[in-house]
Amino acid sequence: MDGRCIDLHTHSNKSDGSMTPAELVCHAKEQGLSAVALTDHDTIDGVSEALEAGKKHGIEVVPGIEMSAKSDTELHILGYYIDINNPKFSDGLEAVRQNRKLRNKITCEKLRECGFDITEEDARAEAGGMLLGRAHFAKAMVKMGYIGSVKEAFDKYLGSGKPCFCTIQHFTAKECISVIKDAGGAAFAAHLHHLQKSDEELFEYLKELKSFGLCGIEGYYTEYTPEMQDKFMSFAKELDLCVSGGTDFHADMKPHISIGTGLGDMKIPYSVLEGIKKAVSIK
Repeated sequence: MDGRCIDLHTHSNKSDGSMTPAELVCHAKEQGLSAVALTDHDTIDGVSEALEAGKKHGIEVVPGIEMSAKSDTELHILGYYIDINNPKFSDGLEAVRQNRKLRNKITCEKLRECGFDITEEDARAEAGGMLLGRAHFAKAMVKMGYIGSVKEAFDKYLGSGKPCFCTIQHFTAKECISVIKDAGGAAFAAHLHHLQKSDEELFEYLKELKSFGLCGIEGYYTEYTPEMQDKFMSFAKELDLCVSGGTDFHADMKPHISIGTGLGDMKIPYSVLEGIKKAVSIK
């Protein structure tokens, strides 16, 4: 059996991690991975750098992105093998970034309503010129002594369903999938447990997403229990969907998560990437 392992869900400091894209790729190589996908939130700015680093260090780099879609809870769509030079895709991302500005403003207002004296400027100071997002508000909360860790900030205030979570997004799920497909990519639904649906509801929802052009689902993920993973793999088989997998690595932003292995024991086989390549006709 092929012992090569991969990680198809990682973030650099072009999004809200704390490594440059090149550093992330080098780190993936040092950890023994054969392939890594850079899937920053709402931006492809780091993909070119990652691809060049992949050539330099001899590790396969998959160009990707993670996009948020309109949902009652939290729906993220991963895009793999997108054409980063596609002008229509770039225009769509600019609209997403403008929507993100509104979402950050509302997040800030919600935090203040909860008693946290935090401004957008406080969060922006933690972003260091990166695309501003929830993780930077979380870091500001930690720095100002309101909370003990970024994870705690998400668990109590900024995560889906929590009091400071803002659900406003620019694209519907159908539009996210369409934008990714139009740029030559394959769309995958990420961390399915965040959708907070019953098994029956989730199955029907994935069937609907497939009708929109969804290529697959994240079958391996850091927070999945063995039961969740088995269930989602079963859904993928029943719905004839591909499977992807990743750790959601964010470097120092989520220090408890390691690239390639997540919480310590994850192994995503290279055959997962081979399945995706076959689906999008990549050799």
